Amino acid sequence: MRAAVYEKFQGDITIQNVTDPSPNNNGVVIKVKATGLCRSDWHGWMGHDTDIDLPHIPGHELSGIIEAVGKNVHNFKIGERVTVPFVCGCGTCGECISGNHQVCDIQSQPGFTHWGSFAEYVALDYADTNLVKIPDEINDITAATLGCRFITSYRAVVAQGKVTGGEYVVVHGCGGIGLSAIMIANALGAQVIAVDINKETLAFAKELGAVKTVNATNNLNIISEIKALTKGGAHVSIDALGSAATCFNSISNLRKRGKHIQVGLMTGDHKHSKVPMDKVLANELEIIGSHGMQAYKYPEMLEMIKNGKLQPEKLIEKTISLEEATRALPQMNTFKNKGVLVIDTF
Repeated sequence: MRAAVYEKFQGDITIQNVTDPSPNNNGVVIKVKATGLCRSDWHGWMGHDTDIDLPHIPGHELSGIIEAVGKNVHNFKIGERVTVPFVCGCGTCGECISGNHQVCDIQSQPGFTHWGSFAEYVALDYADTNLVKIPDEINDITAATLGCRFITSYRAVVAQGKVTGGEYVVVHGCGGIGLSAIMIANALGAQVIAVDINKETLAFAKELGAVKTVNATNNLNIISEIKALTKGGAHVSIDALGSAATCFNSISNLRKRGKHIQVGLMTGDHKHSKVPMDKVLANELEIIGSHGMQAYKYPEMLEMIKNGKLQPEKLIEKTISLEEATRALPQMNTFKNKGVLVIDTF
C-alpha cells in the first residue's frame, strides 16, 4: 500500500510502498477514505510521543470501509462504513469496565502506538469496543474530522465542563480543537469568547458562534480583558492549544468556582507549567483534564450532527492529497490554516 512514512523524528516524510496490514483476532483493517491532519500528528513527528517506533506512519482521525475482520470480531462486518476515536480502549481493564475507555490502561492509538491512517489501509484493535458506524447522512470527509479534535472538544464541553446555556465559555487557541469547542458550546447556548493570535482565525471563530474575540498578539491584559467581557470571569475556560501561557491564562480568567479544562497537549518544557494555585484555592477553582471520548458516547453527538445542530463540516478548510500532507504536517505548528485539513486522495 501507499503510505506517508518518516524514518526519523523531524525528518523527511516520504510516500513509500509498504506491506499491507492484517487484522488481529479482535481487530479489523480499514480501507481509508479520508483522514484528518492534526497537530497531534505534528507532536508525534517532533518526537514528543514516546510510544512511537520508527519508521512510522502518522494519522489518527479517519473514516473508511472495513476491508478485513479478525475472527473474534462479532459486531462489525466487511463493507461497513466506520470511524473510531483516537484512543481505542481494550474493553477489559478497570478503566474500560468503568466506562472510561478514553483513559484505558493499555490503550491503542493509531498513528502513535502503531502505524496510522496516512495510508491506503490501517489496522485497528479492539474493534467491537471502539468502532462507530457512520450514519448515511454524514459523508466520509466530515466523519474523518470527528475522531480526535471534535470528540475531544465535545467531551470537554459537555461531560467535563458541563456547559449550560447562558454561561460564559472562553476558548484559548482556535485551531481544530478550539474551533470545535466554540461550535459545540454555542450549540448549547453558551456565550463563547475566542482567544487567538490570528485575526483571520478569530473572524472564523465569530462565524462559528463566538460572541466576542480577543487577539492575544502583544496583548498584556488578556486576563483583565476577558474578566471585563465576562462580567467577572469565565464559568468554563478551555486551553485548546497547550502551552504555559494559555494554560495560565485559562485558569486565571475564571470566576469563582469556575472550571478550567485542559485539552491541548502539554509537551516539552510545558509539561510542568506554572499554575496560579493561590487562585485555585481561594476561588475554589476546578482543573480538569479531557482526553478523547468513548465510542459508546458517539450516538448523542452524531444525532446533533444529523439534525444540523452541530456542523463539523464547516471546520474543513480544504481537502488535500497524501503527497501534500507530507509537506503540510511539518508546518502544523506555524498555524497558517484557519480550519481543518483532510486527506482524501491516496
